[in-house]
Amino acid sequence: MKKYASIIHILSLACACLISVGCATNQPGAATAPPPNSGHLIVTRVANFGSDLSLVLSIDGKDVGSFTEGRNYDGYLPAGQHVITARVDPFQAGKRPGRKTITVQAGQTYSYTAAWSGGNLVLVRNQGQSVPVY
Repeated sequence: MKKYASIIHILSLACACLISVGCATNQPGAATAPPPNSGHLIVTRVANFGSDLSLVLSIDGKDVGSFTEGRNYDGYLPAGQHVITARVDPFQAGKRPGRKTITVQAGQTYSYTAAWSGGNLVLVRNQGQSVPVY
């Protein structure tokens, strides 16, 4: 019986260590180095986007997230050409998604705001583009 108690004690200690390591490495806001040969992409929701609507963002045809009020996309893309598509959820009949094709250069930041224009979603480029990231 002592043998099983010591095994359980060791396994419990190992689990506690793994949990504490996981918590320490996944802190929100922890600074991480950007991937090599990549650019930084930020897409924000305009303030009057709609409280009952989510912004669904896809890059090169793959959804990267659904963003509700107060949430934005902040990620890195490999250098090269990419198509960014913004659409609304739930689907709104007659409303077209916003699309932009960008050519990402390593070390640059690209910032857009998803906004409404004439009932359609558009991606508006923010001022101060292509700022080197150090």
